[in-house]
Amino acid sequence: MVTTLTNANFEDFIAKADKPVLVDLWASWCGPCKMLSPLVDQLAEEYADKLLVGKVNVDEAADIAMAFNVNSIPTLLLFKDGELKDTSIGYVPKNALVDFVSKAF
Repeated sequence: MVTTLTNANFEDFIAKADKPVLVDLWASWCGPCKMLSPLVDQLAEEYADKLLVGKVNVDEAADIAMAFNVNSIPTLLLFKDGELKDTSIGYVPKNALVDFVSKAF
């Protein structure tokens, strides 16, 4: 399951997570975001037992993007125990995405 994250629920979602969290920052006009989104959805399904996944539309929640100095999208943020552990910028193939989230397990 993928959770839509906003300025209102982002901090609670990260802070209360009992698993690592992958956050996808995207926009509807972004071509690479459209390519990455289905892979993030697949990962959310395949790792549902050990990973939480959220998506932030940067056009609707610019504060979140600014807080993490996001200058390019798609950007993936990987959190563990409420702390940012790693960042990935741009489109990545699924195997690289799996490697990226595996850092949190």
